[in-house]
Amino acid sequence: MTQSLQKLSLLLVEDHRELAQTIVEYLEESGATVDYAGNPSLARELMREHHHDLILLDIMLPGEDGYSLCNFLRTELMKDAPVIFLTARDQLDDKLEGFSRGGDDYIVKPFALPELAARIQALIRRQRHEVAPNVLQVADLELDPSRQEVRRAGQLLKLSPTAFRILRILMRESPRLVSREQLEQELWGDLVPDSDALRSHLYNLRKVVDKPFETKLLETMPGVGFLIRKPTQESDRNSA
Repeated sequence: MTQSLQKLSLLLVEDHRELAQTIVEYLEESGATVDYAGNPSLARELMREHHHDLILLDIMLPGEDGYSLCNFLRTELMKDAPVIFLTARDQLDDKLEGFSRGGDDYIVKPFALPELAARIQALIRRQRHEVAPNVLQVADLELDPSRQEVRRAGQLLKLSPTAFRILRILMRESPRLVSREQLEQELWGDLVPDSDALRSHLYNLRKVVDKPFETKLLETMPGVGFLIRKPTQESDRNSA
């Protein structure tokens, strides 16, 4: 089996234990890390406390349906992780309800596990803007994924492979903040080198991307995460 889901963090919400076990084993063998919730209460807790690249959400759950959980994810937590509904319902009205509540895809039970993995991959690529790898730009900073090049103010910058990946994630999400957990998950999955690894890579990234230039683009929000964005006029004055 190919490791097609390497370093993805997934959440499965499914009350059928045997089916859940089968799905979790398959996805983890494919390289993903999977959190599992067998009831809505635990699902809400995991959604609230952890970053997930994608959520697999059963519709028929005890006490609360999957539509309501998806609405909680979108409106209360304000998270945009793709959601795939897993359900035995195959009527058009059910599918339309799922999409209207914030779902991104819909797969009817029983389904083939390779198809589920393929749908996960497709949604992740679209979420990360990897379907058509266009040049990313923030202010005068440009990153070309196809050429593996970074330029600022027209000047070619030399970055390590890890620094390049960090910058690509931050520019892809800009101007949104990226949590430490999300950044480490995308870079290393569950095999984070040590507590100072990310800090060291960010320090080296700043030396190349920000230090030689008058305007700073990389920001750290202590205890929250990191972001890169075009400075406002006010922040330009403060950094001058």
